Amino acid sequence: MKSKFGHQSAVLDLMKEWDEQVAKQSGFDMKNARYMTGHIGAEEALIVTEMEIESLAELDDFFDRIGKVQIHAEWGKKMSDYVVSGSSRWDVLRVRD
Repeated sequence: MKSKFGHQSAVLDLMKEWDEQVAKQSGFDMKNARYMTGHIGAEEALIVTEMEIESLAELDDFFDRIGKVQIHAEWGKKMSDYVVSGSSRWDVLRVRD
């Protein structure tokens, strides 16, 4: 997703809040997730969350569980003040050995 100008820190703070509240209530462990921001060759406003899942079934389960957490919707409304509308996207990549 992309943060609005001057709001990258607020977005990162809200993402950490999501980890502590929404992910925790949904039973999803975000301890190995990491956040990356645009630096060289990428848009400065870009914020990426990287996390590993075991399977697409786990991803589906994740989406089902977060949808049932009431504060997820409230969090999304707060986040909308700081991100560019429509800039969120999910890329699912396979780790190859």
